[in-house]
Amino acid sequence: MITREHCAALDAADPLAHCRTRFALPADTIYLDGNSLGAMPANVPSRIERALKDEWAHGLIRSWNDADWYPAPQRTGNRIATLIGAAQDEVIVADSTSVNLFKVLVAATRMRPGRGVILAERTNFPTDVYIASSVAEMTGCELRCVDPDDIVAAIDDSVAIVSLTHVNYKTGKRYDMEAVTRQAHEAGALIVWDLCHSAGAMPVNLNHCDADFAVGCGYKYLNGGPGAPAFVFVASRHIEAVRQPLTGWHGHSKPFDFTHDYAPHPGIDRMLTGTAPQLGVIALESALEAFEGVDLDVLREKSVALGNLFIDLTDQELEGLGCTLASPRDAAERGSQVSLAHAEGYAIMQALIARNVIGDFRAPDILRFGFAPLYVRYVDIWDTLAQLKDIIATRAWDTAEFRSRKSVT
Repeated sequence: MITREHCAALDAADPLAHCRTRFALPADTIYLDGNSLGAMPANVPSRIERALKDEWAHGLIRSWNDADWYPAPQRTGNRIATLIGAAQDEVIVADSTSVNLFKVLVAATRMRPGRGVILAERTNFPTDVYIASSVAEMTGCELRCVDPDDIVAAIDDSVAIVSLTHVNYKTGKRYDMEAVTRQAHEAGALIVWDLCHSAGAMPVNLNHCDADFAVGCGYKYLNGGPGAPAFVFVASRHIEAVRQPLTGWHGHSKPFDFTHDYAPHPGIDRMLTGTAPQLGVIALESALEAFEGVDLDVLREKSVALGNLFIDLTDQELEGLGCTLASPRDAAERGSQVSLAHAEGYAIMQALIARNVIGDFRAPDILRFGFAPLYVRYVDIWDTLAQLKDIIATRAWDTAEFRSRKSVT
């Protein structure tokens, strides 16, 4: 039987235990929702205060030069590149995931004239499907959505683009990036990966896998804060051929020449559109310092161990209480989250949050628990399952308050 003492011993031996002090976490809270909004790194408030009081209030517009605001999207993109297996100057911070996905899907479609299919997963995060549908309508392509297990078989010579999320937002199921990318390329298609649920939680090896494009958000495992800007990756071999549709002035080769005609920047900057949300970029750049000195293989080892512990404790503590595992049991097929299904999932999650154990809910019945290895402890997993068992066994969730749906779930 797994005990809390066993979990405490794992924490004592954890090579990443010291990283928890890099975050400003409430002492009375267990936070297992870094797959939705990452915890705040402790260094961010002082950096934002400096940006407000010194760089904006005092430096004013001079800070675009004097405080190095202008190259911040490139600088921050290069930091992210080290976490996702990309080269320097292949990643840039810009806009939102949805906007960046629109850019790369249109650009990739233009690079495969004569092919008429955008292939996507039926259970993908809705915005990915919505954006792909819009791109298909604009370009005259067909959006073909298939079940996850049918993706590889559906890749044929009619497919221009394969658009997939590396780790599924509901189940945490992870694709074999290298194998699927190889299959897409063998069929002559390009591939776009959404890294929202993997970047910062596990090693991602875009260039090793020969990926073409990728997008991801800054506010989950990268801890950039609510509404943090997203990032976009374009493999260097493609950059000259990329013609993205949102040709704003910051994507121009010489934006401050203010010429009438658009000429794309020769590098990754061509993926920019308008002026960067500077405070958001500053927060994200500062937040990424939490990864300094962290071995991503060790990060993954802890992620797997946390997930396995959660599943083992689910088997031990929740038997007969109506919960079923909604994530792969095999860690090789899983990202850094474990999901459970329960008919009363929403109310159960609200009851759990009321006890300062924070996960989240996804319709219709999924309780999600995300494990950010930099700050989640093994005892957090034990304590979560203890609270979850009590809530379900005593029906503590069965109140009007916990059943009432909030705007954000």
